[in-house]
Amino acid sequence: MQKLLTAPPIIKKSRVFIVDDHPLICEGLTRYINQQPDLAACGQAMSRHTALKAIIESKPDVVIVDITLKSDSGMDLIKDLSLRSSKSCILVLSMHEESLYAERALQAGAKGYIMKQEPLKEVLRAIRRILEGEIYLSEKMGAKMLHRIADNQPGTSTLSVGQLSNRELQVFQFIGQGHGTRQIAEELHISAKTVESYRAHIKLKLDLKNAHELTQHAVHWVESNHLN
Repeated sequence: MQKLLTAPPIIKKSRVFIVDDHPLICEGLTRYINQQPDLAACGQAMSRHTALKAIIESKPDVVIVDITLKSDSGMDLIKDLSLRSSKSCILVLSMHEESLYAERALQAGAKGYIMKQEPLKEVLRAIRRILEGEIYLSEKMGAKMLHRIADNQPGTSTLSVGQLSNRELQVFQFIGQGHGTRQIAEELHISAKTVESYRAHIKLKLDLKNAHELTQHAVHWVESNHLN
Protein backbone atom coordinates (compact mmCIF):
# COMPACT_ATOMS: atom_id res chain seq x y z
CA MET A 1 0.00 0.00 0.00
CA GLN A 2 1.44 3.36 -1.06
CA LYS A 3 2.21 5.77 1.74
CA LEU A 4 0.66 9.23 1.40
CA LEU A 5 3.11 12.12 1.66
CA THR A 6 1.99 14.86 4.03
CA ALA A 7 2.82 18.48 3.32
CA PRO A 8 5.10 20.20 5.86
CA PRO A 9 3.21 22.40 8.33
CA ILE A 10 2.86 26.04 7.30
CA ILE A 11 4.57 28.34 9.78
CA LYS A 12 2.58 31.50 10.43
CA LYS A 13 4.98 34.40 10.19
CA SER A 14 4.77 37.34 12.57
CA ARG A 15 4.56 40.62 10.64
CA VAL A 16 7.03 43.42 11.40
CA PHE A 17 6.65 47.11 10.48
CA ILE A 18 9.77 49.34 10.54
CA VAL A 19 9.76 53.08 11.33
CA ASP A 20 13.12 54.78 10.76
CA ASP A 21 14.19 57.85 8.79
CA HIS A 22 17.36 56.16 7.50
CA PRO A 23 16.60 54.16 4.31
CA LEU A 24 19.67 51.93 4.79
CA ILE A 25 18.43 50.87 8.23
CA CYS A 26 14.96 50.11 6.87
CA GLU A 27 16.26 48.13 3.89
CA GLY A 28 18.84 46.23 5.93
CA LEU A 29 16.32 45.25 8.60
CA THR A 30 13.73 44.30 5.99
CA ARG A 31 16.13 41.94 4.22
CA TYR A 32 17.33 40.35 7.45
CA ILE A 33 13.81 39.89 8.84
CA ASN A 34 12.57 38.34 5.58
CA GLN A 35 15.32 35.72 5.81
CA GLN A 36 13.81 34.37 9.03
CA PRO A 37 11.38 31.42 8.92
CA ASP A 38 9.04 32.97 11.50
CA LEU A 39 9.13 36.67 10.58
CA ALA A 40 8.14 38.86 7.63
CA ALA A 41 8.59 42.61 7.09
CA CYS A 42 5.22 44.08 6.13
CA GLY A 43 6.01 47.78 5.67
CA GLN A 44 8.25 50.78 6.25
CA ALA A 45 7.75 54.45 7.10
CA MET A 46 10.06 57.40 7.69
CA SER A 47 7.70 59.75 9.56
CA ARG A 48 5.29 59.53 12.47
CA HIS A 49 2.15 60.44 10.52
CA THR A 50 2.84 58.12 7.59
CA ALA A 51 3.68 55.32 10.02
CA LEU A 52 0.57 55.81 12.15
CA LYS A 53 -1.80 55.52 9.19
CA ALA A 54 0.00 52.49 7.73
CA ILE A 55 0.22 50.67 11.07
CA ILE A 56 -3.48 51.16 11.82
CA GLU A 57 -4.34 49.78 8.38
CA SER A 58 -1.88 46.85 8.26
CA LYS A 59 -2.08 45.80 11.97
CA PRO A 60 1.45 44.33 12.25
CA ASP A 61 2.44 42.08 15.15
CA VAL A 62 5.55 44.15 15.90
CA VAL A 63 6.50 47.77 15.20
CA ILE A 64 10.19 48.69 15.34
CA VAL A 65 10.51 52.43 16.06
CA ASP A 66 13.46 54.82 16.19
CA ILE A 67 13.06 57.56 18.80
CA THR A 68 14.38 60.34 16.55
CA LEU A 69 12.57 60.80 13.23
CA LYS A 70 12.94 63.71 10.82
CA SER A 71 11.11 66.69 12.34
CA ASP A 72 9.27 64.37 14.70
CA SER A 73 9.49 62.04 17.68
CA GLY A 74 9.18 58.27 17.72
CA MET A 75 8.10 58.60 21.35
CA ASP A 76 5.00 60.48 20.19
CA LEU A 77 4.25 57.66 17.73
CA ILE A 78 4.45 55.13 20.57
CA LYS A 79 1.98 57.22 22.58
CA ASP A 80 -0.32 57.59 19.54
CA LEU A 81 -0.43 53.81 19.09
CA SER A 82 -1.05 53.25 22.80
CA LEU A 83 -3.92 55.75 22.82
CA ARG A 84 -5.49 53.91 19.89
CA SER A 85 -5.16 50.61 21.78
CA SER A 86 -3.01 49.17 19.02
CA LYS A 87 -2.36 45.45 19.51
CA SER A 88 1.07 45.77 17.87
CA CYS A 89 4.05 45.18 20.19
CA ILE A 90 6.50 48.07 19.98
CA LEU A 91 10.27 47.67 20.05
CA VAL A 92 12.44 50.79 20.17
CA LEU A 93 15.65 50.50 18.14
CA SER A 94 17.70 53.64 18.75
CA MET A 95 21.16 55.17 18.92
CA HIS A 96 20.14 57.01 22.09
CA GLU A 97 21.52 55.88 25.42
CA GLU A 98 19.32 53.18 26.93
CA SER A 99 19.80 54.38 30.50
CA LEU A 100 18.08 57.68 29.66
CA TYR A 101 15.39 56.62 27.19
CA ALA A 102 14.43 52.99 27.93
CA GLU A 103 12.20 53.72 30.90
CA ARG A 104 10.54 56.61 29.04
CA ALA A 105 9.82 54.28 26.11
CA LEU A 106 8.29 51.61 28.36
CA GLN A 107 6.15 54.21 30.13
CA ALA A 108 4.93 55.44 26.72
CA GLY A 109 3.83 51.91 25.75
CA ALA A 110 6.84 50.12 24.22
CA LYS A 111 7.60 46.51 25.15
CA GLY A 112 11.33 46.65 24.56
CA TYR A 113 14.36 48.85 23.95
CA ILE A 114 17.54 47.95 22.07
CA MET A 115 20.39 50.13 20.86
CA LYS A 116 21.53 50.24 17.23
CA GLN A 117 25.03 49.21 18.17
CA GLU A 118 23.75 45.71 19.03
CA PRO A 119 24.21 42.90 16.44
CA LEU A 120 21.26 42.01 14.20
CA LYS A 121 20.82 38.62 15.88
CA GLU A 122 20.12 40.47 19.15
CA VAL A 123 17.43 42.53 17.39
CA LEU A 124 15.78 39.24 16.36
CA ARG A 125 15.99 38.01 19.95
CA ALA A 126 14.32 41.23 21.13
CA ILE A 127 11.52 40.86 18.54
CA ARG A 128 10.84 37.26 19.54
CA ARG A 129 10.96 38.10 23.23
CA ILE A 130 8.24 40.74 22.99
CA LEU A 131 6.16 38.49 20.70
CA GLU A 132 6.16 36.01 23.58
CA GLY A 133 4.62 38.69 25.79
CA GLU A 134 7.81 39.58 27.66
CA ILE A 135 9.72 42.85 28.09
CA TYR A 136 13.10 43.20 26.39
CA LEU A 137 15.90 45.29 27.90
CA SER A 138 19.64 44.77 28.09
CA GLU A 139 20.75 42.81 31.16
CA LYS A 140 22.42 45.92 32.56
CA MET A 141 19.31 48.11 32.20
CA GLY A 142 16.98 45.39 33.47
CA ALA A 143 19.11 44.93 36.60
CA LYS A 144 19.26 48.70 37.15
CA MET A 145 15.47 49.03 37.05
CA LEU A 146 14.96 46.04 39.36
CA HIS A 147 17.42 47.46 41.90
CA ARG A 148 15.62 50.80 41.83
CA ILE A 149 12.25 49.12 42.39
CA ALA A 150 13.70 47.01 45.21
CA ASP A 151 15.21 50.10 46.85
CA ASN A 152 12.00 52.09 46.24
CA GLN A 153 13.95 54.83 44.46
CA PRO A 154 12.38 57.34 42.03
CA GLY A 155 13.14 57.02 38.33
CA THR A 156 15.14 60.25 38.09
CA SER A 157 17.56 62.04 40.33
CA THR A 158 17.56 65.73 41.24
CA LEU A 159 19.18 68.05 38.71
CA SER A 160 19.55 65.25 36.13
CA VAL A 161 18.58 65.39 32.47
CA GLY A 162 16.39 62.36 33.18
CA GLN A 163 13.77 64.56 34.87
CA LEU A 164 13.07 66.56 31.69
CA SER A 165 9.86 65.84 29.81
CA ASN A 166 10.14 64.20 26.39
CA ARG A 167 9.65 67.52 24.59
CA GLU A 168 12.09 69.34 26.89
CA LEU A 169 14.65 66.63 26.20
CA GLN A 170 14.15 67.13 22.44
CA VAL A 171 14.74 70.87 22.81
CA PHE A 172 17.75 70.24 25.05
CA GLN A 173 19.27 67.93 22.42
CA PHE A 174 18.72 70.47 19.64
CA ILE A 175 20.39 73.17 21.76
CA GLY A 176 23.37 70.88 22.28
CA GLN A 177 23.58 70.30 18.52
CA GLY A 178 23.87 74.04 17.91
CA HIS A 179 20.29 74.80 16.82
CA GLY A 180 18.90 78.26 17.54
CA THR A 181 15.41 79.00 18.83
CA ARG A 182 13.89 79.64 15.39
CA GLN A 183 15.45 76.49 13.91
CA ILE A 184 14.18 74.37 16.83
CA ALA A 185 10.71 75.86 16.38
CA GLU A 186 10.73 74.88 12.70
CA GLU A 187 12.00 71.37 13.45
CA LEU A 188 9.31 70.72 16.08
CA HIS A 189 6.52 72.68 14.33
CA ILE A 190 5.95 74.91 17.34
CA SER A 191 6.32 78.66 17.92
CA ALA A 192 9.57 80.36 18.92
CA LYS A 193 7.76 81.56 22.06
CA THR A 194 7.03 77.95 23.01
CA VAL A 195 10.68 77.02 22.49
CA GLU A 196 11.71 79.86 24.80
CA SER A 197 9.26 78.53 27.38
CA TYR A 198 10.85 75.08 27.16
CA ARG A 199 14.30 76.63 27.52
CA ALA A 200 13.16 78.40 30.71
CA HIS A 201 11.73 75.15 32.13
CA ILE A 202 14.96 73.28 31.34
CA LYS A 203 17.10 75.95 33.06
CA LEU A 204 14.87 75.78 36.13
CA LYS A 205 14.90 71.97 36.34
CA LEU A 206 18.67 71.71 35.81
CA ASP A 207 19.44 74.72 38.05
CA LEU A 208 21.22 76.59 35.24
CA LYS A 209 21.62 80.33 35.70
CA ASN A 210 21.59 81.60 32.12
CA ALA A 211 21.54 80.76 28.39
CA HIS A 212 25.33 80.30 28.32
CA GLU A 213 25.22 77.64 31.06
CA LEU A 214 22.30 75.95 29.28
CA THR A 215 24.22 75.76 26.01
CA GLN A 216 27.38 74.47 27.69
CA HIS A 217 25.44 71.81 29.59
CA ALA A 218 23.55 70.74 26.47
CA VAL A 219 26.67 70.56 24.28
CA HIS A 220 28.46 68.45 26.89
CA TRP A 221 25.48 66.09 27.16
CA VAL A 222 25.19 65.71 23.37
CA GLU A 223 28.91 65.01 23.02
CA SER A 224 29.00 62.51 25.90
CA ASN A 225 26.07 60.62 24.39
CA HIS A 226 27.52 60.76 20.83
CA LEU A 227 24.46 62.58 19.47
CA ASN A 228 26.36 65.12 17.33
